[in-house]
Amino acid sequence: MSDDAPILVETDDARVTITLDRPAVINSLDEAMVGALHDALDGAANARVVVIRGAGKGFSAGRDLSNAAPLEEDARAILADLFNPLVAKIRSLPMPTLAAVHGPALGVGFGIAMACDLVIAAERSRLGSPFANIGCVLDSGGHAALVQRIGPHRALELIYTSRLLNGAEAAAMGLVNEVVADDSLDDRVTELATQIASGPTAAFAASKRIVQRLADQQFGFSDVLAAEADAQGALAGQPDYVEGISAFMEKRSPQFRGV
Repeated sequence: MSDDAPILVETDDARVTITLDRPAVINSLDEAMVGALHDALDGAANARVVVIRGAGKGFSAGRDLSNAAPLEEDARAILADLFNPLVAKIRSLPMPTLAAVHGPALGVGFGIAMACDLVIAAERSRLGSPFANIGCVLDSGGHAALVQRIGPHRALELIYTSRLLNGAEAAAMGLVNEVVADDSLDDRVTELATQIASGPTAAFAASKRIVQRLADQQFGFSDVLAAEADAQGALAGQPDYVEGISAFMEKRSPQFRGV
């Protein structure tokens, strides 16, 4: 891995595997990685199946905050201009997509995994978006993923508690499709991706469009992204957000005041 190559792209027959490759920071996303992912997805136009995975100890810890100024920046613009187009592109890919999740899949990393059609999780995965800890709301399509996959009551439970799920818990809730032993993840994803790639992918693309239209009937995915960005922008200057970010940076428990 180098800073100039934050992802790896491998093509095996009709299967394209995109690996988030910043293991030193648990594959947290900065502008360079987002741009590289766009390029990789555009380059996978002829693939019959796309797999997204993470190098090292986790899928992705979310946004790279090392050079960020969360108390000063425009949170809405960060989502609308940087992360929302990426997760929207992943979700709109016509070919089947699989996320191979191990370790943390948090924040925008969680959003990327959930934007894939199928999610296979290792037992020791940690999935979720604990934004309540910093006084904000889920983003990167997190609300849509939770409501569509596990229903509104479970969604609110995870939002209110900031609870992270391991692979078995996520599979039991229906948040992921399957849980496997940590050392079996790559083999299982390769097996499943190969099986899918050998199928009628034009028919799969048609079914995917229909399924997504049905899932989005009440609140379209683009509407969710816009609503999340608006909420983040509105909350970014509020006392609870300032306290949440400050507590995170200072490694202490936040003291929220509420509305």
